[in-house]
Amino acid sequence: MARTIVACLLAATTACSSLLPDARQETRTPWHSYAEAQAMFNSIVPGQTTLTELKALGIDPDKTTNVALLSHTDLLRRLVPSTSFDIGLLDPGLQKCVSAQARCFAYEIEQLSLQRNRYGNFWLDFLNFRRQVDVSGWQFDAVVVIKNETVVYKTWSGKPKVHQLENERNPLGPLQGLGPSLIQR
Repeated sequence: MARTIVACLLAATTACSSLLPDARQETRTPWHSYAEAQAMFNSIVPGQTTLTELKALGIDPDKTTNVALLSHTDLLRRLVPSTSFDIGLLDPGLQKCVSAQARCFAYEIEQLSLQRNRYGNFWLDFLNFRRQVDVSGWQFDAVVVIKNETVVYKTWSGKPKVHQLENERNPLGPLQGLGPSLIQR
């Protein structure tokens, strides 16, 4: 009988990590990985790629999530330092955009895919003594400037691999947050 209880407790503490919740934060896009987003971006050729071709690539603020439409003034605020505005220092494509004013706009693409997996001891996590989370994924950001229905400039940044470990420890477990809530009453 004692062996059965010990076996049950051992099984409960080792097999319970699968009971820990996990989460996924993902932007629904045509690109399922950083490499796919980068390949799409590399296919854009300033001076050649048209607005219709951009939409065929999945860059369409009306259909693709996290694609923002920027006016030429929004674009200038983001790309030009406010302390010294020398238009000659800008990329030729951006110079064309500044001179075109209202006929120029940009798409800002922000794509993020993160997966959060909790791991560790189920009971310590469940009782709020210790929570361990493994976060992994990727992030891709780009700006594509369009003048008169044709791309004139593009730039990108991103993180091909995001990985971080979160380790939260609460010595008082489920009582940890109780103190401030009692004081506020």
